[in-house]
Amino acid sequence: MLKKFVTLICVLLLPFAATAADIDKTQPYAMMTQVSEIAFARLKAEQSIIKKDPNHLKVIVEEELMPYVNHKYAALKLLGPSLKGAKRADVNEFIVAFRGYLIASYAQVLTQYTDQEIEFEPKKKLDSSKTITSVKVDIVDTPRPNIKLEFKLRQDKKTGEWQVFDMIAEGISLLSSKQSEWNGKLRQDGILAVAADLERLAAQPIRFEAK
Repeated sequence: MLKKFVTLICVLLLPFAATAADIDKTQPYAMMTQVSEIAFARLKAEQSIIKKDPNHLKVIVEEELMPYVNHKYAALKLLGPSLKGAKRADVNEFIVAFRGYLIASYAQVLTQYTDQEIEFEPKKKLDSSKTITSVKVDIVDTPRPNIKLEFKLRQDKKTGEWQVFDMIAEGISLLSSKQSEWNGKLRQDGILAVAADLERLAAQPIRFEAK
């Protein structure tokens, strides 16, 4: 069940794809809705390329998705207590490895894209005193029931721009679930060991799974 939700969440991450110059990152709701139109258009237009070379999905994710994901903040939250006493070089290596892992993970689940529709919650007024907000969406995957998701975004106070750092499905935070999954190895083997695992996962080729 969790795997199914994670897959759906990652597919939904596609709405964060677009050219940075075209999207106003200071308005999180507008950013997500504008980007979704551009992202799905590109994914549809490049299906022939993707079918021939599934690794092309990594290019799309790199160019269109990652500018809207705060992978550094997410990586640091994942490390949590492991940051205490950690070497800066080791932490930086983990951040780089985590970014590569995200790119590969998103690319792999996007092989399951079947033109699902997304419905955004009504636009809400932002609280200017807060740097964390959320945008709720429904994934319409007829004839199945809609799946309700929530994207967590964090604002950079210096630039006023927002980026995604976590996704929640039916109360399950991806950051929290991954933290639970990796905590044991982080404690026993250290940050570099987990970073090495992430690098190996990121290096795996993208494949279309049999349906």
